[in-house]
Parts: sequence; C-alpha cells; structure tokens
Amino acid sequence: MERLAELIVRFRWAVLIVVFLATAFFGYQLNFIEVDSNILNSLPKNDPEVKMFEEVGKKFGGNEMGMIILKADNVLMPKVLDDIQEITDTLTKTEGVLSVTSLTNMMTINVNGDDFEVNNLINSGNRPKDRQEADKLKKELSTNKMVAGNIISKDATATLIVYTVKDGIDADSLTSVVMKKMDRMKIATPHYFAGAPALRQYVDDIVSHDLRTLIPIAFLVIAFVLYLSFHSIRGIVIPLLTAGLAIIWAMGIFVLLGFKLSMVSNNVPIIILAVGSAYAIHVLNRVNQSDEKDNRTRVSRAFTFMVVPVSLTALTTMVGFLSFVFGAYLSMIRDFGILAAMGTFFSALLALTFVPAMLSVIPLKQRKEAKRRLKAHKSKMKKYVLLPLSKRVVNHSKRVIACWAILFLISIYGVFILKRSVSTEGYFKKDHPSSIAERIMAEKLGGSKPVFIVFKGNMQSPVVLKTMLEAEKYMKKSPYISSTQSVADVVANLNGAFNGENKIPESEDVIGQLWFILGQNESLNRLVTPDLDQGIIIAKYIDNDKNNIKGFSKYMNAFFDKHKSDEYSVQITGMPFVNAHLDQNLLYSQIFSLLIAIIFVVAIVSIMFKSFLKGIIASTPIVATIGILYGIMGLTGIPLNIVTVLVASIAIGIGIDYSIHFISHFNHSVKRLNSVPRAIEETILVSGRAIMINFISVSAGFLVLIFSNLVAMVYFGILIALSMLGSSMGALTLLPAIFLLEEKKKKK
Repeated sequence: MERLAELIVRFRWAVLIVVFLATAFFGYQLNFIEVDSNILNSLPKNDPEVKMFEEVGKKFGGNEMGMIILKADNVLMPKVLDDIQEITDTLTKTEGVLSVTSLTNMMTINVNGDDFEVNNLINSGNRPKDRQEADKLKKELSTNKMVAGNIISKDATATLIVYTVKDGIDADSLTSVVMKKMDRMKIATPHYFAGAPALRQYVDDIVSHDLRTLIPIAFLVIAFVLYLSFHSIRGIVIPLLTAGLAIIWAMGIFVLLGFKLSMVSNNVPIIILAVGSAYAIHVLNRVNQSDEKDNRTRVSRAFTFMVVPVSLTALTTMVGFLSFVFGAYLSMIRDFGILAAMGTFFSALLALTFVPAMLSVIPLKQRKEAKRRLKAHKSKMKKYVLLPLSKRVVNHSKRVIACWAILFLISIYGVFILKRSVSTEGYFKKDHPSSIAERIMAEKLGGSKPVFIVFKGNMQSPVVLKTMLEAEKYMKKSPYISSTQSVADVVANLNGAFNGENKIPESEDVIGQLWFILGQNESLNRLVTPDLDQGIIIAKYIDNDKNNIKGFSKYMNAFFDKHKSDEYSVQITGMPFVNAHLDQNLLYSQIFSLLIAIIFVVAIVSIMFKSFLKGIIASTPIVATIGILYGIMGLTGIPLNIVTVLVASIAIGIGIDYSIHFISHFNHSVKRLNSVPRAIEETILVSGRAIMINFISVSAGFLVLIFSNLVAMVYFGILIALSMLGSSMGALTLLPAIFLLEEKKKKK
C-alpha cells in the first residue's frame, strides 16, 4: 500500500490529467441521456401477463389509450362543444393515433320505417345553441347507457376524449406531441390529461426537472455541512468535486451501455453525491489528523491508512446496490442497482487516487481562524453530544438495549399493516394535474384503467355474441367495474333500432346483415379484428389501490367456468392484472434483495474482522433499523412501491459503514487500553464525530428529495435519512451496549 501511495503522489499530475480526460469523455455522453418510465418496458418480456397484454395491442390496433378530460358547469354548452370538436379533429389528423372517440364524433343510428340514418350523436339537428338547449340534451344523454358515465358524466360537468395509440407507435412520444398541440390550440375550457401515457409523460417531465434542480440544491446543502465540518474551502470543494466526477463517470458509462433513466434511477446522482463525498471526507479527515510536516508524506500516510477501510465500506455499499441486480423483478430497478454501484465504485476510486493527487498539488492548509472555529466546533460536539452519549451508554447499557427492543417490538405491528402499491397515480402530489384528472375519472367517469376480455371465435355467431353480452352484464354487477363496451353492444343496439329488441339475433344471417351495415364504421376496429375471428370487451376498472384484482379475477373465472363452449375461448388482461402480478413480484424481489444484501454484508464484515460473531454483531444495528423503518412505513401509511422498495437494501449497504468504523476503532482501543468501557468511551468520542458528520452529510443529501414533485421520491429521501439516523445511532449506542454486556458475562 505504501508503494501505491508513493506512486500516486509521484505521478500526481498524470493522475489529474487522466481524470480530466476521462471526465471530458464521459461528460460528453450525458448529452444522450434518455428517460423511460414505462413500467411495461421494464417487465420481463417472457412474463405471461405482459405477453397477453401486448397481444391485445397487436390484435386490436393498440392497448394504449390516452384521455383528455374537459371540465365545465355543463360540457354541452356551445363553446365547450366547439373546444371538443377542435380537439377531436386535431387528434384525428395526428399521425400515430388509431381512433378518437368524443361527444362530437360518436355515431348513432336513427330508424324510420324501412329507412335508417347513421348520424353523429350530437349533430346539426340537436346541437345546443344556448343553456336551455344544453340542459335539455343533458337530460336526454343521461339515459343513454352507452354514453352516460362513460364519455360524459351523468351531471354533464365532465366529458372525455379518448384516443387510441396505434400498435408499434411510442405512446409516450405521441402523448408529448398531443400535449404540445393542446398548448398551441389554447383551449379555454379547463382540461386535464389522463391515462397511462399521460402519467408516464408527467413522470418523465418531473424526472428531467428534478435532475436540473435537485442536484444543485444537494451540492449546496452538502457544501454547508462540509463547511461546518472543515471550515476551509478545500474541505468543501474536494469532496464535492470527487462526488461530481463520480456522477459524471457513472452516468456516462450508463449511457454508453444503452441504459435509460427512469423514475427509480433518476435519484442516483443525489445518492452518489451524498454517499460518494463521504469517502473523500474520510481521506481529508485522516490528512488533517496527521502530524507529519511534509505534505507529501502526510498524504501518503493517510492513503496507506485509509485504503482498506474506504475499500471495504465502498464494497459493502456496492453489495447493497448490486443486490437489486440479482433480486429485482423490474429491469429499471436492476438498472438503478448497476448505476448506483458504478457511482459508489468511482467515488471510492477517486477518493483514493484523485484526492491524494489533488492534496499533493494543493496542500490542505487551514488558517488560524479556521482552525480555531474547527476546534471550537469539535469541542461543542464533544461536550454536548458525544460525551453525554458515551456516559449514558457505558452506565446504562441494559436500558439502551431495552429501548431498542421496545422500538423494534412496536414496529412489528407496523410491519403487518404495511401496504404495497404499484400504481403510479399515488406518485403525484394532490394538486398536480394528473391527480386532479384521476379524481375526476374516479368520481365521474368510472376510472381510467381498462380491463380487456378477449373472445376468440366467430363474431357472427349468436352464441359468442350472447356470451359476450352476458359477460358484460355480469361484469357490471361487480363493484370493480363502472362500464363496459363491446361489439356485442353495437350489434344488440343496431338490432333494437331495426327490429325493436336490444338483443342478439338468433340467426347468423341476420347478424351478417347487421355487420354489412356496420362495415364502414371505423370505430369498430377497436372492438373486433378485421377477420371477425376475435372480439374484445373493454371495461373500466375502478382501481382503489387495494389489490382487489384478485377478487375480480376470481369473480370472472366463476362466470367463465359456467359458460364454457367449443365455439370460443376467453382471455382476460389489462394493466390492473399486470400491476397485480408486479405487486406480488415486488414482495418477492424485496425479500430476495434483502437476503442477498444481508448475507454478503455479514460475510464481508466477518472476513474483515476474522470473526463470524463480529459480522453478526456489526449487522445488528442495521437489521434493527430496517425493522423499525418498515414499522414506521406501516404506521404512517407510506406504501412499499417500486421506489421505496429500494430503501432497505440501500440502508444495509450504507448503514453498515458506521458499524465497521466503530468496531475498527474499538478493536484498536481495547487492545491499547485493555478496558472495554474506556475503549467504548474513546471510540464514541473519536469515531463518533466522523460517524455524526457522515450521517448529517448523507442525510442532508437525501433530504433534498423532499423538494421533488414525485411523492415516492419525497418518501424515499425521508426514509433513507431515517435509516441513516437509525444505523448511526445503532452503531453509537446498540453496538457498545452489546459489547458491554458481553464483557460483563465474561467477568461472571
């Protein structure tokens, strides 16, 4: 190690030039960063639910639907209808849109004797010209089951324009185009975007915004913490510069490897900033503590002393991140683990190469006034925090353990009521346009998540169409379904217009004649295949985020078991089913990732201290912290989702560092002092300061996420900060209390 330290110091300019060139190369790659928050793209391609969902898109021209909600006192007023017409016409002409459905283009059939006329639902004959006519039409449409609660709310205060994305077209890019067109149209009526493509577009916008705004804030916050710690410009600049370089390197390689940022990985730069700066802080601390007069000797000695602990703490942190690579179900979570692990690796590498090279070129000098403030800061922390803490731990070790045990037992209740959620709706704040849109959809238009039931069979067969119609009636009895739509409805309604009965004709020939009449209706492309060999029921699913899709699936399977036939086969799919499948795998991946992280961290620490028992003891504070953290989540209603699922493994990887630093110092002290209580007091007073600074710095970096517009990110920042509090306090209280109890047992 001494030889390596000498080489870094000797070739310091070469090290700095290589770092500069690598930074320039990787920095250039950042111009090509892309964001993809589509959960479907992150699911395994061989997943049966995903394959079925994608098959619906291919067969029926697309399974992605965008929605635009218009809100007014009465959406049938002339000015509002003009806005609806303009939007409908614009969407129809937009490349990539398969079909558009709105109040102004829905068709109806009027029969008069042997003649019939296909006309718009709202046409020149009934289009309102004033409030009175609008109220009259409102009453008429409220009795139309195909329209009321589906396209227009029953109180006519909200209406929906639905556009279907062609299969093979990027729904997110198309939605972005639609949003821009809406801005240019300057629609006067209040309007909102709903549906999965709009949600993802909002997430992508927030991710990009957070990258631009939160990273500078995090730099400023950590800079302030570093100033309080070092009281020198170099003590601020070098750790931040090291972390900044690590961010650029990791992100650059991430882009080169073809990865894209997501709602999960977008917070990695802040993680690298918070965690990565800590390695440089440890090296700087060691240089400051050296009594060597020659600067290069001082830097070499600091490197020799710090290379092992920095490498090991980086390794344990990387294990926490890499556990997602092996345990995650979603590729976006695996990508997060890879990016964060790379950032951690580069942070440690730069702390052990770039920082010594920088300090060799620009010595870390402190002015007398800065030294005085730093000494005063140290004495205050020692007097008011560390000294009282050490006395309480040494004198009341049993109480310390009892307090941790009580907290853990209380948390067990919270763990059992912990909720899981994979729905992205809850990711937005209540005043966000997406949240407003979802509330309108849920309260007035039956929800925004479609469920698809595909019937494979002859769509001219009375048996098939009757079963579809019966399935719809059965579905509407379910509390989870607000409305349904299928080609069977169209055939039954058309038969009612001609023959007076809204039912499926008994004769296949009569159905064939009705199909002939419907042949030119483009809106049917969404409900039936061109060969009439498959039809689909599209139902609006009321998602209250209580994982009730299992109950609904069981409910529907009971119907299909009673209506088996050789004339057709049935498949049921939709995003609620995909989400339910994801929810289950989210739980499995959480358990698997945690086990991987704990096993590897215990193994690394055991090897480091050459004792399996010490490996277990070192992990005790972080395991207790995770248990308490889950309890807090359950008690406060914070759900386990695709973002918060990351917290536990990250907490293990980062939080174990505190235990490693404490035990390392304790082992040296107990050999030198030959007294466990005195060794604990010294360790808390010396290493405790570094642990406290590290905890404050890392937590401050993560707490910047409270300014994010994504609720999941706000929770993530708070939970990581809490886990750092728990693991640091565990290292400074629970660990020494365990060592004291062990010592008392030995004496007995």
